[in-house]
Formats: sequence, structure tokens, C-alpha cells
Amino acid sequence: MRHTLSVLVENQFGVLARVVGMFSGRGFNIDTLNVAPTHDPSLSRITVVVRGNESVLEQIIKQLRKLVNVIEVRDFVAGQSVDREMVLVKIGVDARSRSEVIQICDIFRAKIINVASDSIVVEITGDEGKINAFLGILEGFPILEQARTGKLAMVR
Repeated sequence: MRHTLSVLVENQFGVLARVVGMFSGRGFNIDTLNVAPTHDPSLSRITVVVRGNESVLEQIIKQLRKLVNVIEVRDFVAGQSVDREMVLVKIGVDARSRSEVIQICDIFRAKIINVASDSIVVEITGDEGKINAFLGILEGFPILEQARTGKLAMVR
């Protein structure tokens, strides 16, 4: 089972290394990781998606709370939070396929951010289901490059 954790930490040198080190030292795998400052410049939020049963999740949370510079750890329960990811995708196109890719982007409310003679760069933001559906439909086109942020989440 996948779990989304929000870890509020002091915005200091080495904190991310300690958090990630805890995961690798205990043999926990990270599916996605996102780190950014908060509205308070002295704090950062680390959003981590992990896989495991309730026992594994409980152990991860306990270990995170023991770390120096960790202020708060929250487990986002499905339905009680909102989450989003962003993906940039460079799609190879030609004169025939360009309009089809543009139509797909319109359907998914994806934003075209760069157009070249042989490619289109698209930005799409949404929940994991929307992102995966969009990328699934694009499988028929050559994906030249892709960058995905990982999940961001917030309590409703």
C-alpha cells in the first residue's frame, strides 16, 4: 500500500541527507520525494511517498520523529488531503501527428509550453490518476524526454 507522508523540517544544511539516510539505513524504499521551502523561510516540507503495510508505516513515522531538525510528521489519509504532481513531457511530432497531440492536450487540460518543428513540450498537473492516464494515451507517440516532480500534498 502507498502512503504519502509530509515531514516538516528546519531549513538547514544536512537535514535532507539525514532524512534520506534514515530510509536507506533501515531498508525503506522511497517511491517519490519532493522538497521545498514553506511560507516560513526557516522551514521546509519534505513530501515522501512510500510503500508498505501499517507496521512499516508506523516504523517509518517513529524513526522520522526521532531525527534532529524534524518538526512534524503527518500521514495523509486518502480523502482527507489533496495531492498533485507535475510532469513535463517532450513528445516527438511530425506534421500529421501534431494536431492529434494538441487535441489530447486540450482534453487533459495540459499546457503546451514549447513548440518546435519536430517536438512539443507539454506541462500537465493533476493527481496521479490523471497523470498516468495522460501518459498512457501518449504511448503511441515517441516520448523524447520526461521529467516528473513527485507528489505534493496538503490536508483539506
